Formats: sequence, C-alpha cells, structure tokens
Amino acid sequence: MVRVFNLRKHLELRRKLRKNMTEAETILWSQIKNNILGAKFRRQYSVNSFILDFYCPKLKLAIEIDGEIHDIPKQASYDIERQKIIETRKIKFLRFTNDQIKYDLYNVLNTIKTYIANNFFSPCLRGDVAAGDRGVKK
Repeated sequence: MVRVFNLRKHLELRRKLRKNMTEAETILWSQIKNNILGAKFRRQYSVNSFILDFYCPKLKLAIEIDGEIHDIPKQASYDIERQKIIETRKIKFLRFTNDQIKYDLYNVLNTIKTYIANNFFSPCLRGDVAAGDRGVKK
C-alpha cells in the first residue's frame, strides 16, 4: 500500500508552516487543539503532495482557512481542483476565511462542533463548548 499521509519529503515544510502560522491559524488552533471540541486535530497535515491547515484523521475532516490570496481567480481555481483530489480520499472539508476566524469565531467553532457531533460521538460535545469556558465571546 502506498503511503499518502504525512510523507517524509514534506516534513520540513510542515514544520516550517507550523512554526509560522498565520494569525487566523493561531487563533483557530488555540480553540481546537488538545481535543477541546472532542476530536483530535493535527496542524499542517499532508495528503499526497498537499498540506492541509488542520486535519482530524478519525473524522477524515480537513479545515482550511482562506486568506485574501484565495480570492484571486487562479488561486480559487487551484483550491477547487486541490480539494477535489483530496476528496477522492473520502476527506470532507470545512472552509473559513481569515475574517470569519478573527471576527466570528463563535460561529466558526459551532460549525466545527456541529460537524463533529453529527459524525462522531464524544461526551465533550454536551453543552456549548464554543462559548463555554474557552473565553470566546458571542
């Protein structure tokens, strides 16, 4: 069987990306790391030659954060093709913009939480985790 996840040839790039996360990535990571929402996410996880911002292996869920560059038609087209290729591995996507992460984190986290609750049971999902003790304001 051919290995397609976290290939060694991408190790240094993945490390570099983890050390140099964008502001939006840092904000979201602080809210989803350590099973906070009831599912384990990994940062800068590679699938084939593509690197996902965040990935939950148990749910086969990718979370991508799109900055302004993703508004450029050529980049947007690339993103669509990249996602189609990754989806052939039965990986689902949730996409958010930098602005959604920065200014509407409550709803972003509830979208993620709802996806987890509908696709994977965890006792941590009872109640409102996104606004609970995490310090996120509505």
